[in-house]
Amino acid sequence: MEKELKLVIESLLFAAEKPLLLRDIQGVLPDTGLPEIVETLKTLGQEYDAMDRSFSLKEVAQGYQIRTKPDYAPYVLRMTKRFSARLSPAAMETLAIIAYKQPVIRHEIEQFRGVDTGGILRTLLEKNLIRIVGRKHLPGRPLIYGTTRRFLEVFDLNNLESLPKLKEIKEFGIGEAQATQTQENNPPSASAVQEEAPEANVQVKETPS
Repeated sequence: MEKELKLVIESLLFAAEKPLLLRDIQGVLPDTGLPEIVETLKTLGQEYDAMDRSFSLKEVAQGYQIRTKPDYAPYVLRMTKRFSARLSPAAMETLAIIAYKQPVIRHEIEQFRGVDTGGILRTLLEKNLIRIVGRKHLPGRPLIYGTTRRFLEVFDLNNLESLPKLKEIKEFGIGEAQATQTQENNPPSASAVQEEAPEANVQVKETPS
């Protein structure tokens, strides 16, 4: 039974297009408890590591996903021809500001960058890396932006607390001084990825994530 459960969960992981949440797995296996599912996932991960395969089982976006190891990613990208999906330095800088400052409005982003960000925000929305979480009670009712679960998946993060620390920010393409101000003003929190904006003066508008 233990081996069968392991094979069933493995088949679900291979078939899933997105990281599987524990509740997703339990939805398929209603008679199996969460502790048993977690233990099986742990066993699968250890087996993959012991076999030294080209993939591993990762915790991503609060779920589980079988992922290609970084050493082999260039070959996969070559096959799928997705180089065009890479973000420009300006887009990376904007995305980093949103990630660390969320929930944030366009004017606040442009204060950090010093340039117009309208086109970049549209690109990030199209790629489903950011989402609109509501409107702020200011003149013009500006849109409020936050990151999505897709953002966590793309950057191999389990949650916002997994974001790089200050000393690692340069790897994400923004200057140290700017990153310091961003992170100190508003450090990331798990509540930032919830469906409702945390501030009292924000009116949430339902939007797909």
